[in-house]
Formats: sequence, structure tokens, C-alpha cells
Amino acid sequence: MSHVAVLFTGGTISMRLDPRAGGAVPTLDGAALLATVPGLSEIADVEPIDWGLVPASHLSFGQLLELAGLLREALAKPGIDGAVVVQGTDVMDETAFAFDLLLAGDKPLVVTGAMRNAAQDDYDGPANLRAAVRCAAAPELRGQGALVVMGGRVLAADDALKVDSGARDAFRAPNAGDLGSVDEAGLRLTGRRQVRRALPRLPDSAAEPIPLVTAHIGSDGSLLRAGLALGARGIVVAATGSGNTHPDLLAAAVEAMAARVPVALASRCFSGGVRPGYAFPGGSTRWAEAGALLAGTLSAPKARIAMALGLGAGLEGAGLRALLAG
Repeated sequence: MSHVAVLFTGGTISMRLDPRAGGAVPTLDGAALLATVPGLSEIADVEPIDWGLVPASHLSFGQLLELAGLLREALAKPGIDGAVVVQGTDVMDETAFAFDLLLAGDKPLVVTGAMRNAAQDDYDGPANLRAAVRCAAAPELRGQGALVVMGGRVLAADDALKVDSGARDAFRAPNAGDLGSVDEAGLRLTGRRQVRRALPRLPDSAAEPIPLVTAHIGSDGSLLRAGLALGARGIVVAATGSGNTHPDLLAAAVEAMAARVPVALASRCFSGGVRPGYAFPGGSTRWAEAGALLAGTLSAPKARIAMALGLGAGLEGAGLRALLAG
């Protein structure tokens, strides 16, 4: 029988409706959540770790590093075959990617949660938790890094995105596609990760602040310059298309890079990423020539995760560029 550590942090999966509060609030601890999943012991022996009842939108870099430390301790135990993180879905794509960078071992690490709270008739928490434990116990998922398992999909952490605010099937991997599927019949893999980013060492802290500036109609470099004035350690720009912005936004980025503040360029598009190709002022080719760090197919929030943890780990220059590009 496999042994799986399950770290409970809160999120919608832990919530029930509170009429006095006017909505769903965190209520269920690890033991209460495990009680919603009958027959789990037939899949694996579970070692619960209660950390808290925190909405995912409240999480900080300090808390992510704390959680990564708990997971590292659990996964280091010879008798543990894998681990599951139970959390809210709001920033699940970011936290899963952070764990992917912070935990370099081969044992499966699965992040899951729910799109419905425990008071709703179509509560998906038990099914997702069962599927996540099944994946964490699966030897065929060793070496695949952190994974998001939601709605029966198995997704690599670096590509997983929450693409709908309320649908039960809210997560996709828009660039690489699903690695497989999981249900009561078992785990079926259809692909494997080809590239996995790595940090040279574990950071004691993340570099902050890292402002994220989104390009849009009428945008200029004012917000980027404001971030620079506030002491930004790095800056991420979510550009339009494959990496295009107003030329003044690029001019502001050049000012930041001249001040030795790295600037990463990501796309605000759902998939496809950034790549040189447009040579007009503010075009993607001009950004690449100016020295911006191209984030490949990473979303802008994930590029921010990589920059904060990469800088915290001492990366700069070519090392930071390679981390972002993958």
C-alpha cells in the first residue's frame, strides 16, 4: 500500500455557507475533509498535515516557502511515496508552479481543491481529493514535478491555468495539453513533461516587490516607472500578442534595466507565449533586443513567481533568463 502525505491549507474545498457572513467561509479541517472521501484507504494510507484554513487569494510568498518546507520534510521520509496539497483554486496555477520550482525530488506532488463548497449539491471536493491521492501514489508519475489534478485532468504545473471563474472543469494546460486523466477506473497517461525548470538553490525568501504591468490600449510606461520608484526588485510586463506594447512602455523598461532591475516579458494571451517577430517600436523584436527576459509560454503571474524565487535564489543575467525561458 502506498503512503501519501496530504497538506491541508483551506480554500473552497474546506468551506461551508455561513448565513451570517453572507457566503462561504473556511470551516473543514483535514480530518473533516478526509471523512468526505469514503474508501480512500483502498488507494493509499494518508498522513494528514493540517496547516490552516486560508483562502488562496490571501497567500504570500512567505507562506509558500513555509508550505514548501513542510512538503520537503514529508517527501523526505522513506515511507512517503508522494504528497498532495489541498488549497483554494484562485491562485492554484501560481502555487503549483512555485512548488514545482521549490521541490526538486522525483516523488509526485499533486495540488488540488474544489470549485464548489461543501454545502453545494455538486460539491467536487471529494472526487478531486480522491483523484489527487491516486496520482500522488502512482509510481508512473515520479519525475513529473508538481501537478494540478482537477476535474479528472492531470496537468503540469508550469502550464496549468484556471480558465474559468466558476466552471467545475476550470483548469486547462493550453500549450502542452493534459498529461492524462484520472477517475474511479484509474490513471491514464497520454504524455510526459519534456522540460522542468530548476533553481540552483532553495531561497531563504522571495525577492519582493515584483510589480506586474499589463499592456492595454492607452497604456504607457507610467505604471512601470512607478514600480521602479517604489523599489521593484524585478518587473514583469504582460504584453499584448506575442510581446508587443506601446513604445513608451518599452522605454520605461529600458530605464529599469539600465538601473539593473530585470524586466521579464510575458504574453497576456491564453496560450502561445512571447517570441520575437515584430520590429516596429514597442514590438517583440525590439523588446528582445533591449534585453528583456522572454518568459516563453509562462503566464505573466507565473513569470512573476519564477522571477521572485529565481532572484531570491541568487540568479541573475543568463541564469534568470534561462529559468524564465525554460
